[in-house]
Amino acid sequence: MFTMQMSSQRLLLSPLWQFSNALQSLQVNDELSRAVTSNELASYRFWSLTDYYWMQYALTLAKRGAGQGEVPVGAVLVHDHSIIGEGFNEPIGRHDATAHAEMTAIRAACRHLNNYRLPVGTTLYVTLEPCTMCIGALIHARVGRLVYATNEPRAGMVGSQMNLSTQPFYNHQIQVQQGLCQESSSQLLKAFFRQRRQALKASKIQQAQHQ
Repeated sequence: MFTMQMSSQRLLLSPLWQFSNALQSLQVNDELSRAVTSNELASYRFWSLTDYYWMQYALTLAKRGAGQGEVPVGAVLVHDHSIIGEGFNEPIGRHDATAHAEMTAIRAACRHLNNYRLPVGTTLYVTLEPCTMCIGALIHARVGRLVYATNEPRAGMVGSQMNLSTQPFYNHQIQVQQGLCQESSSQLLKAFFRQRRQALKASKIQQAQHQ
């Protein structure tokens, strides 16, 4: 299991070079320690370094999904600076309509901990706003905090369509924060769907030529 030990130091008004140095001190791989753009840093000064780190990790999981032809969404469950579960979208590969990134991460965490409820203080980092199914599972698993990168306007259930995380009829509520690495996640999704449209168009042209 991957473990990271570091303080919960806040970025506040730290300049970009300080943030980059802090990431380098974590001794992560090149993909995780990529430079955050000035715009991202200026927009999200109050995220912790750990938040940036884990969302970058979730983005690498999303890219793995994209490489397998899945919609690029990645999720990682973290407790006490350690990964307890992770996943990316795999409904196509697993032939499972419920195999969203969040669900895969929750299942992995529950198996690892031998418990269907997760420890107090668990945070889920996910690159896209959860749907109805996923936020329901997060509530039942007792996830304490949800951090997601970009909104899902059509089916997001943590603010876009409605906010199930704060409904009074549930016996558990989740602290929700959104917008961390929003541009990175949004561009990843746009690139994926653009490439898929181009591939579909090319396939149709090829079929027409052989008719």
